[in-house]
Amino acid sequence: MSLSINTNVISLNAQRNTVNNMQSLQTTMARLSSGLRVNTAKDDAAGLGIAERMNSQARGMTVALQNTADALSMVEVADGALSTVTDVLQRMRDLALRAGNGTNGAAERTNINQEFRQLADELTRIRDQTNFNGQAILGSAAGQFVFQIGAQGGQTISVAFSDLNGVSGLSTIANTLSIDASTSAGNITSILTVLDNAIQGIVGRRAELGAYMSRFENVMTNLRVGIEKQTAARGRIMDADFAAETANLSRTQILQQAGTAMIAQANQLPQNVLALLR
Repeated sequence: MSLSINTNVISLNAQRNTVNNMQSLQTTMARLSSGLRVNTAKDDAAGLGIAERMNSQARGMTVALQNTADALSMVEVADGALSTVTDVLQRMRDLALRAGNGTNGAAERTNINQEFRQLADELTRIRDQTNFNGQAILGSAAGQFVFQIGAQGGQTISVAFSDLNGVSGLSTIANTLSIDASTSAGNITSILTVLDNAIQGIVGRRAELGAYMSRFENVMTNLRVGIEKQTAARGRIMDADFAAETANLSRTQILQQAGTAMIAQANQLPQNVLALLR
């Protein structure tokens, strides 16, 4: 190697290495301060793309979990209302049986019928006024609802909420069925038949809603697992490894200090030329 002063190759080499160490130090400090391994696209362009897709999936499943919880609540409201309807029908059946007892006369049957008809009116009220978020789920305006239960389009469940008047005998009970003062044993049998058919119809509706509730709970369990695994996978790509980064911080800090010292030493080398000029 020739001895020159215009081009100090050793200093240039030390400067290049020091700049590289500085860039590594900046990257390490950015990771330690943010907790992220990928802070800009240049850190890991491919990993960033994968991580963002996973983030979209996890966020979509989080919204789907909220949607499913709302759907479950909607079905539970309907089931709760039907449970009350069942209780009302059972009470009406008890009253019909009491009215059919020979120890009761016309006055007692008239008194029994007052409660009987009040309960019938309550059936109408429950049917017409049960709603969820302002949407009818038991009355004539009830219909089919589609619930978004996944992070992608088309991942849905449809639930039909139909008018209670479709239950066998319920419309008759709500509108015309009553216990007359002169009600005979035959009339009581007829009334009990209508009530029993209505109770069985309500039980069938509740069984259907119960199946949907079980399904929604399973959907929610699956979504929670999916959110956990997607988030964990994204974290493995995006999160900084503090053990590795702190080790790299110590290394680059030492190299940075050593590089600065070597630049100073290299800049002194041309001074040796002066010895030749003396």
